[in-house]
Amino acid sequence: MRIEDAIKSTTEMPIGKKTLLNITYTQNILSESFNELLKPYDLSPEQFNVLRILRGQKGKPANMCVIQERMIAKTSNTTRLVDKLLLKDLVIREVCSANRRKMDITITEKGLALLKELDPKVEAHENSYAANLETDELHLLNNLLEKYRG
Repeated sequence: MRIEDAIKSTTEMPIGKKTLLNITYTQNILSESFNELLKPYDLSPEQFNVLRILRGQKGKPANMCVIQERMIAKTSNTTRLVDKLLLKDLVIREVCSANRRKMDITITEKGLALLKELDPKVEAHENSYAANLETDELHLLNNLLEKYRG
């Protein structure tokens, strides 16, 4: 569907504006469907992102700075996200032995099990959108988006 049809615009818009609207509109569609996927698990996309970052640590703890710099949404309140994951027993927070001013965050077995359950569903979600394009088109889209971001 053309962006003009999606937003019911009857006037021609400058290509820069059209591009930005297309990206924003697409991002909203992707976010809404991903939120629906996570909803039964009482997880936000940001909480899910924290869990994946911690799983990527392969058992090593991460501090808040490490988590924050790897977040997709840099504006997320990492402390609040970790607090919510703590309440769900998906992570453990301990004082760092090397620097008592830092907190070490580690994913729990429950958190790993949750990600293992979600992995095929997330992959299917990703593949459902990727299936709309050929592999060479996906590579081109990625290159163009990286170029567009500067």
